[in-house]
Amino acid sequence: MVIGLLLALQLGTPVYDRVVLGGNVMDPASQLDAVRNIGLVDGRIAVIATHAIRGRDTVDAHGLVVAPGFIDLHAHGQTPETYRFYALDGVTTALELELGTSDVPAWYAERSAGERINYGVSIGHIKVRMAVMHDSGTWMPVSDGAYRAASPAQIGDIAKRIEIGLREGAVGIGAGFPYTPAATRDELLAVFRVAAMTKTPIHVHIRPGVAGLNEALALAGETGAALHVVHINSAGLAETPVMLAMIDDARAGGHDVTTEAYPYDAGMTEIRSATIQDTYRAAPAERLAELEWPRTGERLNRESFEHYTRIGGPVVIHTNTEQMVAVAIHSPLTIIASDAYWQSGTGHPRTTGTFSKVLGRYVREGGAHSLSLMDAIRKMTLMPAQRLDARVPAMRQKGRLRVGADADITIFDPATVVDRSTYREPSLSPVGIQHVIVNGVSVVANGRAVEGVAPGKAVRGGGGASR
Repeated sequence: MVIGLLLALQLGTPVYDRVVLGGNVMDPASQLDAVRNIGLVDGRIAVIATHAIRGRDTVDAHGLVVAPGFIDLHAHGQTPETYRFYALDGVTTALELELGTSDVPAWYAERSAGERINYGVSIGHIKVRMAVMHDSGTWMPVSDGAYRAASPAQIGDIAKRIEIGLREGAVGIGAGFPYTPAATRDELLAVFRVAAMTKTPIHVHIRPGVAGLNEALALAGETGAALHVVHINSAGLAETPVMLAMIDDARAGGHDVTTEAYPYDAGMTEIRSATIQDTYRAAPAERLAELEWPRTGERLNRESFEHYTRIGGPVVIHTNTEQMVAVAIHSPLTIIASDAYWQSGTGHPRTTGTFSKVLGRYVREGGAHSLSLMDAIRKMTLMPAQRLDARVPAMRQKGRLRVGADADITIFDPATVVDRSTYREPSLSPVGIQHVIVNGVSVVANGRAVEGVAPGKAVRGGGGASR
């Protein structure tokens, strides 16, 4: 690359493949917060300069913030449609690390022709258990995968399949205790032991509240596994402050524990899943009214709950408060992760608006207690990259703006960026995300998706990203 640059200088031709000019570069790793010009070559950052530079293509970033591309650790939708949604929200890498897959090679093979953004997956306890127990569900377990205890031989099979998935390049291990209520502590310990043995973080949807967090911390403490607690705000609800303090205490005690949050006060999951059925199957009318069928906007009653359970599909869960969401988003412990959910044209607004909502509602409009812009960017870039980089060395070249890093870049207008999606119109893309570059290629330009491009690459555990 150096020889090519010298020749280009001597010949007077454009030096860089692309240049990003005049933007306010904000890099949490170096704390750089200043106007700079960035030159890109072969999908990587070649220079960050104060002097004028030239390129074969130019992105004008004057008046805009230039940040590392946003990294989403918790994105369930992994399709061309949702990758487009994510890119319009500034995301350059979307990873499915909670639910995961039971067949790592097949999952990556489905995307091997290239996608709009970078992608990756965990080997998921839920999905593996479904396969071992021959569950009849497709998206979530609905029969033996949820409700039948595994024999010692089946527990051994589950652990073995998870080990194999890691060898095949899974980014991490995923688990969701409320979705597999029949899994015994011995089974969960077997999964955590694999995580510890392979030095792989396990991303866990814990059971609700302090008791659920205590269970996960005990499993991690007994085995020495690295623990990542997903969506602390929806797991904690009113107990969120206490649970954040528990995680802080565990970290102070030397335990490898991290967590994440999304900026919405309602969740979403499959109505047929064990976590919904076990909670609401015999619930009184006032509890059932917490559930909303997103396709109609109706709050459920006994009759409609039973009707939609027979049909199946996503349901919105109105159980949290904005106060608890704000506590989670502002905590220095939390990574921003969307928990994006999209199924057959219906989904949660967090799928399209998570990162823009944090930048607009919690940074710009947050008032006296607003989150700083640098802290918000750190939660979206450096922190998720650091959570993974021991297992995925390639993540050391993401979440940062420095020479040699991957050219994954998000450029936005801090004065206008904000989400627009709602529970009624969840597909509305945000405003203010002006340019998104993945591996040196624009996937969003001037606020619009660029069509016909697929620069995204696989992110894999062990060996990093395929290139």
